[in-house]
Amino acid sequence: MARSDLGARGVSMHRRGLRALAICLALAVCLAPALASGEPPKPATRPSPARPNASTSTKAAPAPKTAARAPAPKRSTTPQTIAASRIWHTPTPGKTAPLDKAGRPMLVLQGLNIPDRVELSAKGDHGGFSAEDLDRAARIMREPSSGNEHPIDPRLLDFVYRIQTHFKAHEIRIISAYRTPHAGKTSNHGKGRAMDLVVPGATDEEVATFARDQGFCGVGVYPVSGFVHVDVRERSFFWVDSSGPGKRNRTRGILGDLAQKTDARALARGEHPVPPFVIATDVDAAVGNVRAANAITTDEDDEDFAPGDDPTGGAD
Repeated sequence: MARSDLGARGVSMHRRGLRALAICLALAVCLAPALASGEPPKPATRPSPARPNASTSTKAAPAPKTAARAPAPKRSTTPQTIAASRIWHTPTPGKTAPLDKAGRPMLVLQGLNIPDRVELSAKGDHGGFSAEDLDRAARIMREPSSGNEHPIDPRLLDFVYRIQTHFKAHEIRIISAYRTPHAGKTSNHGKGRAMDLVVPGATDEEVATFARDQGFCGVGVYPVSGFVHVDVRERSFFWVDSSGPGKRNRTRGILGDLAQKTDARALARGEHPVPPFVIATDVDAAVGNVRAANAITTDEDDEDFAPGDDPTGGAD
């Protein structure tokens, strides 16, 4: 064998030896930690899936708790007043009722459905108006839709004047006064004895409370339409009507005992029930009208307006 062949073989064997040594060294490095702890190396294993606990496997998981539902808000049963009423009740800033020559406040009537205004001089602290002023009052208290007028009972103006001066209001705002009677209806509006009004600066309940104490009167509160009905009559009657403008009346009589007591107090003051208010040229017809007027008023007579009428002129 040639010397060169021997040399090539030696080099090849030397290389294989170096490779084997390198492999051994690599294994030694990998096994060193395990050998140092005295434990044989553990083969890597895949994690086994978690098994359900026997004590809980038979029990169903509790349903997630849901938040308690808040109770639905209760719908308000308080009737809501129409928006226009707030404007009607707002007084004109800095304004007061004019004074007559005697320094007494004048009765000021301001129409809301009729753009008229009158200032009337009272003869005394409790009212009293001339025939001319009664005619002027009848004009502003006419029916807006037809223009019909009717003579006004003087006691109604006295009643309204006491309301104005009591609350120191600069005017009385008229929603409705005279209305042409409907067939079969005998409302005090058709007799010139009633007015639906607003006192700027005072609430309707304040006005009604004062008016009820006058005696021989009708006082109705309309919380939805936003006004007070007042009239003069032979026996007091008080009510609340929760119907709105143009709706059928929902009259509910209230304070019956108070009505009797206020009439008794009025008699003690020397006042008397309202006499029949009749204008006619036929004596026999006038007598018949007197008897009809003296009849006890019914709840229907106490209706402020007939079904379908709209005393506010459609305001809302």
